[in-house]
Amino acid sequence: MPLEIIRNDITKVHADAIVNAANSALLGGGGVDGAIHRAAGPELLAECLTLGGCEVGQAKITKGYKLPAKYVIHTVGPVWQNGNNNKEELLADCYKNSLTLAKEHNLVSVAFPLISTGSFGYPKDQALKTAISVIGDFLLRNEMTVFLVVYDKAAFRLSEKLFSSITQYIDDKYIDDQPFNRRFVEQPELKESYSDDPMLFSMKEPAPAKKRKRSLEDVIKHMDDTFSQMLLRLIDDKGMTDAETYKKANIDRKHFSKIRNDLHYKPSKTTAIALAIALQLNLDETKDLLHKAGFAISHSSKFDIIIEYFIDEGNYNIFEINEALFAFDQKLLGV
Repeated sequence: MPLEIIRNDITKVHADAIVNAANSALLGGGGVDGAIHRAAGPELLAECLTLGGCEVGQAKITKGYKLPAKYVIHTVGPVWQNGNNNKEELLADCYKNSLTLAKEHNLVSVAFPLISTGSFGYPKDQALKTAISVIGDFLLRNEMTVFLVVYDKAAFRLSEKLFSSITQYIDDKYIDDQPFNRRFVEQPELKESYSDDPMLFSMKEPAPAKKRKRSLEDVIKHMDDTFSQMLLRLIDDKGMTDAETYKKANIDRKHFSKIRNDLHYKPSKTTAIALAIALQLNLDETKDLLHKAGFAISHSSKFDIIIEYFIDEGNYNIFEINEALFAFDQKLLGV
């Protein structure tokens, strides 16, 4: 999966490189920085002493030593304070420069923490928005697997506006076996006060869903299509390339190749929906594609309702959808 959000200790992640949220001296410290130095051993500090520090927003690379990762990419995030002085741009630079460095070293996988959200005080929801945006943009142009590593649920938070909006949508749509016993995921620290700062994760203006005009003749003509046949026809109809499709679906090239080359390929539900999102199908078209794979959209599934929410909103950014799915403890889209 090109972008996967996982709960783990970043020092235990097996990737070509892990990213260290360092201080400008690159000499270790608290939080993630200290944990990485302890796990890597004293050789990491010895190499860092040769680097001459690092500016905010920039990145430097060292060996991983005793870590499971081959390399450590050190980047210095901004201290939040009041969010002034281009803090969002500097945080975005941390991700951009780390990813550029990974690409220059031909790395296949890299794992990030949420930079600046510890002692540097960057609001978790805003830091998450920046991370998802920058990583998502990079992956639409490049081949790499990126992990966003969250140590615990308290370190991961959507904006109150988005979380509340999805929760209300679930409440309106959800059909429980016991309708008077509805239980929802509680978001950590949701009761904290928020300002109306426009930098918070903002909802996109709903875009009209793209509809395909389907005549009865067309429906009958393609009744016997397999999932793969219908998918490839839709890709042609949308004028998209294979690469555009699998990148926007958050699946890798090898997986997509299997789908293209196997007429009777049976995808998982998350893969089928991911491809529907990549193609920006409306809800009826999504249901049609899922039906070819043997699945349906159900209002007894919170996962399905969250997908329906984003389609209704006209938001087909799969990385933002996965961000919400993770917050609600649901499976992510893609492989």
